[in-house]
Amino acid sequence: MSKYLDRLTRRVAIAGFVALTVMAILTMFDSLLRHLELARIPGFGDIGEVIFAIIIASCFPVGLFREQNIRISLLGDRFAPRLGPWLEVLGSLLTFLVFTAIAWQFVAMTWDMQVSQRVTSTISLPAAPWWWVSTAIMLVTVPVQGFVLFTKLAATRSRGDG
Repeated sequence: MSKYLDRLTRRVAIAGFVALTVMAILTMFDSLLRHLELARIPGFGDIGEVIFAIIIASCFPVGLFREQNIRISLLGDRFAPRLGPWLEVLGSLLTFLVFTAIAWQFVAMTWDMQVSQRVTSTISLPAAPWWWVSTAIMLVTVPVQGFVLFTKLAATRSRGDG
């Protein structure tokens, strides 16, 4: 399961990086067109509006899986070394709950965009399909963090801490 999640989260992150690279190239091209006083890329701001949500969301699954999020372990390490692993479990649980709430809000927001048929301001690009991609990525974070929580809990219990 760990290898599967590693491959999945890495592929999502790579797709986000490729999209970011394409957006950077298009930004440079758009800026060059503006500098040469030529017509800009029509609706480029609209495209960025929907793509950047996907790019940002694509970073979360791999960050959570590899536990590259910010942690404060000062209290557990210094004052209660045996309590430290359980504080890590608590931190993983809270992260799981926060990402579950965020994913739920993404679903609600994207559903609202779908129902109200929201479009971008310049080229009237439907927003919901793009946000469903971001929402799907955010929904992936929930089982990924659940796996991290489960493995951390299992490792802490098997050590006999607490």
